[in-house]
Amino acid sequence: MTTSLFAASAADLTIERIRSLAARPEQVESLTLEFKREYSTTLLKTIAAMANTYGGMILVGIVDQAEADKKGGERVVGVDAQNTIDKIASGCHAKFDPPWEPTFVPVPLDDESGLSVVVVRVDANTAPRPILMDLKAPIRLSGQNSTADRDRLLKLAREEPSAGVLPIGQNVMSPNLDRDTEGNATADFILRTGINLPMGEAGAWRPLSERSVAALAQTLSHSAFPSALHTLGHSSYFSATGFRQHGHNRSRTARLVYQALSRSAVPHPVEAVVTVALPEVYGSATAAVATVTIDVISRVQRYAKTVGEEYRYPVQNLLALFEGILKTTVDPGFVAEIARITDIDPVLAAQPRELHLVADRHVKDLIQSDGLEEIPDAGASAGGVFRANPALDLRDAADRQEQVDDWLRQLGLDAGLTGMENMVERYRARAQSRT
Repeated sequence: MTTSLFAASAADLTIERIRSLAARPEQVESLTLEFKREYSTTLLKTIAAMANTYGGMILVGIVDQAEADKKGGERVVGVDAQNTIDKIASGCHAKFDPPWEPTFVPVPLDDESGLSVVVVRVDANTAPRPILMDLKAPIRLSGQNSTADRDRLLKLAREEPSAGVLPIGQNVMSPNLDRDTEGNATADFILRTGINLPMGEAGAWRPLSERSVAALAQTLSHSAFPSALHTLGHSSYFSATGFRQHGHNRSRTARLVYQALSRSAVPHPVEAVVTVALPEVYGSATAAVATVTIDVISRVQRYAKTVGEEYRYPVQNLLALFEGILKTTVDPGFVAEIARITDIDPVLAAQPRELHLVADRHVKDLIQSDGLEEIPDAGASAGGVFRANPALDLRDAADRQEQVDDWLRQLGLDAGLTGMENMVERYRARAQSRT
């Protein structure tokens, strides 16, 4: 995937890429993108609004399409870069409380004019919160600026800049196990993670398109996820459906389901459900947030009982599941598809920072005990909440492995077991020797 303009290095910010962006007929000003002909006080308000919301990028030196049509169709007209940067910086220090300025990258036009497009990058993770302008806190809605109401202002005042973490947070709701008519759980456990995403202009107002949902399903089916699910399922099924729309799907909700198929009384020993929910934003005075939730429901123990066997989950299978989920959520293809659905720059798609496990029994009774020992009188656990280390970049294989290993160590200790650390280290050493 080509690096987005927001995340691109200065050397990769070329006038060709800017012209291509401006020429895209579907490209409209959005939550994280705005075009400006030249410096103005409204540009300052946009900077403050983006800083108080999710950040974004302003390209100065680009005219509206209607004005471009009158002048021969050229949108990229350029500005005097140094003069424009000086005005913006001066305005940010004079108008903002507290004073703060974004990053500027001048991109020269490919002619002899001496003009440039000034790329203004607003990083919400480094900006103070809130930034006030004329005693008000601007915020960014869908392609326009607004003013924070009392509740939003109080929330901004409580937030602290945190590099790499979206201010909206990445907490997900704890899942519940489905139960039958007698109140008994119908699965061994359910695992849940997810991310929250800001909404761009088109994503906020349009329904989900069939093509975008189909593209996301295809991306998931060709990701690391199915292989991890197959490992989790052990030998419990003979085929799988791949991700497809199933169950509650609406104009602003997509539910994509993977199902393992067996010939037993447990027809789906393993299921995975990826749900994309776009908010209803009409008339909203606050920033809209979309959610992507990933659930894994496992019934492999139940399947084993139907064929007369006892089964416990090997730790390495859980390790493969954790890795498969994380690898999928940071895969460039997956990120591109959910960014397209929500109409945001892919760089704003956060990484999962929380994982929930809810089991129908003690975890120590779910996993194989080879190499693990119970701690006397330690109690037991039927799941837990696993937080990710925000300092780790889960796109990096080594960081992702470190996070998975930390989660497994927590899983063992919360279950009242010792030996998980040594077990994981031995597994990693064997895996390394095979490569």
